Amino acid sequence: MSELLSTIDDPADLRRLSRAQLKGLATEVRDFIVRSVAQTGGHLSSNLGTVELAIALHAVFDTPRDRIVWDVGHQTYAHKILTGRRERMATLRQLGGLSGFPQRTESQYDAFGTAHSSTSISAALGMAAAARQKGQDWNAIAVIGDGAMTAGMAFEGLNHAGVERDARLLVILNDNDMSISPPVGALNRHLAQLMSGQFYAAAKTVVKDIGKTVLAPVPPLLELAKRLEKSAKSMVTPATLFDKLGFNYIGPIDGHDLDALIPTLENIRSLLACKSGPQLLHVVTQKGRGYAPAEADPVAYHGPGKFDPAVGLPDPVLTPAKTTFTQVFGQWACDMAERDRRLVAITPAMREGSGLVEFHQRFPDRYYDVGIAEQHAVTFAAGLACEGLKPVVAIYSTFLQRAYDQLIHDVAIQNLPVVFALDRAGLVGADGATHAGAFDIAFIRCVPNLSLACPADERECRQLLSTAYAQDHPVAVRYPRGAGVGAQPLPDLRELSFGKGEVRRWRTGLSDGVWDGTRQGIAILAFGTLLYPALAAAEKFDATVVNMRWVKPLDLDLLRAVAEQHAAIVTVEEGAVMGGAGSAAAQALAEMRITRSLLHLGLPDCFIEHGDPARLLALQGLDATGIEAAIKRRFGDLPG
Repeated sequence: MSELLSTIDDPADLRRLSRAQLKGLATEVRDFIVRSVAQTGGHLSSNLGTVELAIALHAVFDTPRDRIVWDVGHQTYAHKILTGRRERMATLRQLGGLSGFPQRTESQYDAFGTAHSSTSISAALGMAAAARQKGQDWNAIAVIGDGAMTAGMAFEGLNHAGVERDARLLVILNDNDMSISPPVGALNRHLAQLMSGQFYAAAKTVVKDIGKTVLAPVPPLLELAKRLEKSAKSMVTPATLFDKLGFNYIGPIDGHDLDALIPTLENIRSLLACKSGPQLLHVVTQKGRGYAPAEADPVAYHGPGKFDPAVGLPDPVLTPAKTTFTQVFGQWACDMAERDRRLVAITPAMREGSGLVEFHQRFPDRYYDVGIAEQHAVTFAAGLACEGLKPVVAIYSTFLQRAYDQLIHDVAIQNLPVVFALDRAGLVGADGATHAGAFDIAFIRCVPNLSLACPADERECRQLLSTAYAQDHPVAVRYPRGAGVGAQPLPDLRELSFGKGEVRRWRTGLSDGVWDGTRQGIAILAFGTLLYPALAAAEKFDATVVNMRWVKPLDLDLLRAVAEQHAAIVTVEEGAVMGGAGSAAAQALAEMRITRSLLHLGLPDCFIEHGDPARLLALQGLDATGIEAAIKRRFGDLPG
């Protein structure tokens, strides 16, 4: 264990260190993060960029009394290490271990749970308003960056905060998408400290007071004074949107320079105590700071798996992995765009995660990264569709939740042909509940005009994307993170029948799909990739297994035929069982006046935390063994 780091069990220990010691501690924390993430996997580049910022915040502010809200949340490893969780970092993102994001149940220092971006300003403002309402004198700090300022919600928070003049709110804009440019140096450090000091704040007040009392009767002089004030301020700080929104803008300063950060934060702390209005500190940091491979390629080291710190990430050419669903989508998008010039691809700041790197390179004029702005992405797609283009929105299932209003009002009501490629459907493993695509089946199937397909494997994923694209109304195709069973996609762009499923296994006596006239045994209706564990479980019961493929529209003819030939129906889906595909099947059977024994298997009515994906599925009873056990519990030894 490093010499200084081993003495830090909570932020109070930080406050006993000298400035020189804090600089040494930053080096130790950074080395610890590299070694730790190399063992567990996790977010690396963003966390290496916030080491000094985390140290400075905890050294200056009285945490946990002062609240820190870290936006996005994947920049908090240094914060976790400094707040008593150093020894548990070996459990990061593992079942029963530390979350990769801030979590209120994990530590009193995690003031707000964050994993989706752009929520910090609103949350911190709410906390500051609560402190004011309760007559308390602590501060709320929102650390926002990594692209999160592109989202409308961030500006909604800024717009509100600007009128809450006595709320003790500090917003720190962590600008980590640019290098440390020449203006970030000694002069800017001095100006930032000057502008955050009491003298500057008092001088602005005096100028305003003089304007109101002395010059008010002489409008031309008053206007001149206002212009002089603006001109004077522009000499020491850029004219910014933040000033217009009511913030005192400070910076930019070097976010890796503790000699700049600490005095500036101390001055800001004094301003907050004097209720000088909301403050905004602009810091410039470098993703991957201090680890050369991550500095050179911060995208590759954004969320790496396990690796050797001395070597870096393994060469993907030397260690080829299975083709993922994301890669299947990316290749399909390129192939379909080659055939149809109307296709345009849209992503809300997830080019790499959604598999659109090659598409961007090959079709730059038909590629739109709209930033972390899911609502805009969906309505933008609607506008494109209105003019005859064929937009494909590549979006994680969990992020589509943020654009539900736009999905309904701007796409579905107008019945526009937008394709939604829903990546990360179902459980996502190490990222936990905030990133799990648990709810898309339930919230999509209730929307008129909107269809939903669930491919069982990589081959079907490509085919169902083509099927969705061929429709003249909105269609979503949901698929999981990572690879499936390895079914090789066909090279062409052939479609599958819209709204039709298939029987993948018949029970004995129905081997050719010819009904023997008896109604017995079990039929398992599988939606998506759980088809394969369902097939394995079916061998134990000699059950029929149906690959439904579509949640909406359901294949009602197939459902009726299967129900007529079986005594019990089991539905299996990797989504919330409440309101999900099983509910759709039960509702359809009821409307047909068909009564059968039913069992619905899916994700339960709770949030499922981080861990190994296969282990998480097993814990929910959604592997072959779990499906078999659930059927036995429900139906006993019902014969095939």
